[in-house]
Amino acid sequence: MSETDNNPTNNRSLTLRLLVLTAAMFGFGFLLVPLYDVFCEITGFAGRTNTEAAQVTEAPDASRTVRVEFNTMVNEYAPWEFSADSNSMEVHPGQMYYATFTAKNLLDKTKVAQAVPSVAPIAAADHFKKIECFCFTSQEFAGHEERAMPLQFIVDPDLPEYVDTITLQYTFFDTLRVSAKD
Repeated sequence: MSETDNNPTNNRSLTLRLLVLTAAMFGFGFLLVPLYDVFCEITGFAGRTNTEAAQVTEAPDASRTVRVEFNTMVNEYAPWEFSADSNSMEVHPGQMYYATFTAKNLLDKTKVAQAVPSVAPIAAADHFKKIECFCFTSQEFAGHEERAMPLQFIVDPDLPEYVDTITLQYTFFDTLRVSAKD
């Protein structure tokens, strides 16, 4: 062992650098959530669409039709069945619509899940307004319970003219939150 390996000044310097690095990593991890929220707000990713109460237009644009496609996914290891009751629908911007999704817990015990939405293309994210959605809260299911879950939405008439198809995708995740019944 060389003389510089046991030097207390070198040990203190290394310890100080490691503490600064640890604090910087903690700070970066702490900032990731707000940075991710800003990123999602700008891009519309992760379902960060306009969820404020929308005003229903008195006169929907009957001259324009937009196709809304519904895609569903289940996290690879989640014990769920999840699907849209309809693959798509034709809508008139400014008119209120309803869609239904069905989920089923495949286990014998109570489970909690959360649906995470995303809207494509990005240009449509601010114009697809969910009025009521099962994705706003976690969903608790008893063992083998199957449930229809409603979505109430409106496509803003200000949707750019070049957008003729909107894809709404939900990914259904098994949450780690323990139910009160477990």
